[in-house]
Parts: sequence; structure tokens; C-alpha cells
Amino acid sequence: MAQAAAVAKPPAPPRRRRASAAPRRLPYLLIAPAALLMLGFIAYPVLSVFYYSLRDYNPTKPWRNGFAGFDNFTRIFTVDPLFWDTLVFSAKWVFVEVGLQLLFGLALALVVNQTFVGRALGRALVFSPWAVSGVLTSAIWVLLYNSQTGITRYLADMGIGEYGVSWLSDTSTVFPAAVVADLWRGVPFFAILILADLQSVSKDLYEAAEVDGASRFKQFWHITLPHLKDAIILSTLLRAVWEFNNVDLLYTLTGGGPAGTTTTLPLYIANTSVDAHDFGYASALTTVAFVILLFCSTVYLRLSKFGGEK
Repeated sequence: MAQAAAVAKPPAPPRRRRASAAPRRLPYLLIAPAALLMLGFIAYPVLSVFYYSLRDYNPTKPWRNGFAGFDNFTRIFTVDPLFWDTLVFSAKWVFVEVGLQLLFGLALALVVNQTFVGRALGRALVFSPWAVSGVLTSAIWVLLYNSQTGITRYLADMGIGEYGVSWLSDTSTVFPAAVVADLWRGVPFFAILILADLQSVSKDLYEAAEVDGASRFKQFWHITLPHLKDAIILSTLLRAVWEFNNVDLLYTLTGGGPAGTTTTLPLYIANTSVDAHDFGYASALTTVAFVILLFCSTVYLRLSKFGGEK
């Protein structure tokens, strides 16, 4: 009986072999060289800025170089009036530029999302300024604002204004002129991102809203805008950071003038480091700008509930 029971007992299932850890690690090993290279390119400059922010470092005056502690930061908040002036102008520049770019970008995206003859050409024309580099954009608008051959010359020929007027040299017109120049390149960025998100809105929602008698405005307010929430939050955040760090356009157009009225904080940092060779103080200014951007970005994402329910 014991032998029969032993024979009738089913064989034990084979043990599963442990999956080798090598295949799971292979993707990480493949991207490790590129990741380490990118980390080096990012981490080294950032750590260098933090390091030099605590030092007096001027290559033209090496006898003054040395550890400064928090003296550079004390100078920023208690001694340097240009820091506050440039910070206020930077906030004004970001608020005006991002707000207008979002408004016009949303309008353009809604227009080119419609079906009409020549839509492909219209989209290409709308998006083309974004493909132009910042330096080339600045050069184009410098020529357009030239007092001898630019817009003001043609307006004077039509009896509007006077000859020889330079909008970039007048404190009352330089800000609107610079805003228009940057709008030309910044609006397509919003139009591209918003249009891409508009393509994913279900047509059934609009058809159901029409059946219920909803107007175009109500459809836009209750269907389109909620769907575009995350796209708008992300695009405004990215563009705000880029506009805050905008140097090339303002440097080429105005150089921060006239009389420093268009000097942003990054442009002030560039002038402090490149022109004055005060790299220690410029590093401290950069550190403060980094903290400001980090704080504002975190608060903005928290308040806007990015990634939450629409």
C-alpha cells in the first residue's frame, strides 16, 4: 500500500528559476553614460556658481580674491539699489510678456484649429517665428526700429510722427517696442502647445453641448478651457522662466537702456560678470535669482494644482 501511494503521488512542480537581474539593469546601464555626462554639464556649473557666490572673485584684481562668506548677499539686499530695480522690471517684463503671449497664442490656436482653405499654410506662417533664433529676431527688429530706414521712417513719410525718431532710445516707447518684438517670437510657442492639446478634445462633447443649446462662449468656457488647463499651466511656467532669463533680445535691442530702464536681473548679472568682471558678486546674484525662480515655480504649481482633476 505504501508503495502504491508513493507511485500515485503527483510529481512536485519544477522550481521557477529566478529571473536574471542583468536584463532589468541593461537599460539603465545603456543610458548611464549619457546621464552622467548630462549630470556633469549641469551639476558642475551650478555648484561652481554656489561656490563663487561665497567668494570675492575678480580676475582683473587677483589681490582682492578670497573667501567672502555672505558679504555678497548682504550687499545685494542692503547696499545695491540696482538689484531691486532690475528685479521689479523683470517681474513687470515677465507678467506683461507671458500674459500677452498666452492671450494671442490662445486666439491663434483657436483660429488655426478650424477648418478653412489654406489652413496648412496659415499654420506654417503662424509657427515660423518660433523657428528663428533669438539673436536673429533681435537683428530683424533692430532694423525695423531703425530711425533712418525702419518703421518710423515710413510712418513719417505718411505724415505720422517725425523723422529721426528712435523708439528704442525714448524711455516712453522703449518698453512697448521691446514687448512687441518679443511677442512676435513668443506667441507661436503658446499657439503650438495649445493647438496640440486642442486636437485631443473630443468632438462629441461639442456636439452634445450644441444639442443642449450651449453657446460658443459656454462651450469654450466649460469644455475647451478645462481641457487646456494643464497645457496652459505648463506653457506659462516654461515661458515665464525663459522670459525671466531673457538676455539676448533686450541686450541686442536696448542694451538695458535707455538709462537702465530695460535692464532685467539676468542682464544685470551678465553686465556685472562680463563687463565689470565681478564674478563673485554675479554668482551671488545668480543664486538669488535661482532661489526666486524655484520658489515662484513651486508656489505656482501648488496654487494651480497642476496635474489634478480638470
